[in-house]
Order: sequence, then C-alpha cells, then structure tokens
Amino acid sequence: MNSQPIILASTSIYRSQLLSTLQIPFETASPDVDETPLQGESARLTSQRLSQLKAQAVAQQHPDALIIGSDQVALLGDDQIGKPLTHDNAVRQLRTMRGKTVDFYTAVSLFNARTKDMQTALATTKVSFRNVSDDEIERYLLKEQPYHCAGSAKSEGLGIALIKCIEGDDPNALIGLPLILLVDMLQKQGVKIL
Repeated sequence: MNSQPIILASTSIYRSQLLSTLQIPFETASPDVDETPLQGESARLTSQRLSQLKAQAVAQQHPDALIIGSDQVALLGDDQIGKPLTHDNAVRQLRTMRGKTVDFYTAVSLFNARTKDMQTALATTKVSFRNVSDDEIERYLLKEQPYHCAGSAKSEGLGIALIKCIEGDDPNALIGLPLILLVDMLQKQGVKIL
C-alpha cells in the first residue's frame, strides 16, 4: 500500500469537496500556473497540459508526494471558453451559450513526484443549455457569482437551472474533478480506496 502524501494541486473548494468523497487523507496546494491556451492548441490539449503543469508546479514543494492536477476547458464551436473572472464576461459567455451545446473537457493528472510517473486522462461532458432570457442570466449571476468557473455555470449550484441536458461518463467531471478516472490512477499507484 502506498504511504506517500496526497496533494491536490488546487485551491478550488469544489475540487476539494469532490476529493473528500473518496475518504482518503490529502492536503491542498496552490499551483502557480499561467492558464492561457497556447496558439492553435485544442481545448482537449489545453486541459491536459494545464492539469500536468499544475501537478508539476506543486511537486517542487512536495518532492515525495502523489500530486493531483486538474483543469477544465469549455468549447463552443471552435471557441474556448475559460473562467469569466468578471460579471460582464460571464454575461457574454452565458448569452453565447444559451440554446446551444457546449463540450466541457476536464483533464486529471496524477504525478508521482518521487518516481516522476505521470498519468493523465480526459473526461468529456456535453452540456445543453436552456434558452434563458437576459433577465434570467442577470438574476443567476447576481445570486451565484460563478466568475471562477469555466463557462460561468455551476451545475452543482443554481447553474443547474440554466441546463437542459448533461451527457457524460462521470458527473463529477463537470464540477471539476473526474473521480472515476482518478480512482483508477490512484489504484495504479498503490492507493487503496476501499
């Protein structure tokens, strides 16, 4: 059985809550990573690259740990949709997405800082949005303020009212951490979940 410490390379309360459901001890650390997509980089590759970079960034302070990195990128047509960060950006995002289907790519990486072994996997979730009004968008944003959430809609909160349909293999992926994929990775590193 693996006795390495487990570090979640994220300060997201939602990722932390998700990882807590596995009932394994872990700590959190803030990765200092530029999340800007590279020129011509696909949403899939952006999320995978950033999940790896986050894990590797934290490894410098935790050279003996298993480090979990995760990143999510939303894609509407050919346009990547990141974290809005401001109210105006969130309004624009939700207006653009209403009545449409958005692909959310959520990558998870598990980096063994001791052995330098890196595992990365990707979960894809299709989210169809309701055709909501501008007033409904404003009311939602004022109540939830999801400015650090890719696509501005938190399915684990009031954002579910914006959504018509969700298709994917792991309901946790949309919230930000694909636990089904992560369990496989942890088990490959000798971490017992059950």
